[in-house]
Amino acid sequence: MASIKKYPKDEKFGLIDDMRRAARSATHNIAEGFGRFHFQENVQFCRQSRGSLHELIDQLITAKDEGYIQEDEYAEGRKLISKALPILNGYINYLSRQKKNNK
Repeated sequence: MASIKKYPKDEKFGLIDDMRRAARSATHNIAEGFGRFHFQENVQFCRQSRGSLHELIDQLITAKDEGYIQEDEYAEGRKLISKALPILNGYINYLSRQKKNNK
């Protein structure tokens, strides 16, 4: 994926910060949900994580549209996110089934 060092300096506290936060939020929410020990809370945090991944897609589109990254870098980022989303959705489905089975 493209290095943020290639982005203009004026994006340091704009798009770069937004992208860092979205990427970190995706994993932070999974971890926080896991620590809750309740299926529904865990599902909710995973849904927030999924939202962060979609936010990151939008930020990649913006980076490409602004010319900060090339098409191949954009495609690589989308590919990574596209791999993560089904795994996350599978985990959400697993948690939802566990919740139903533990009633």
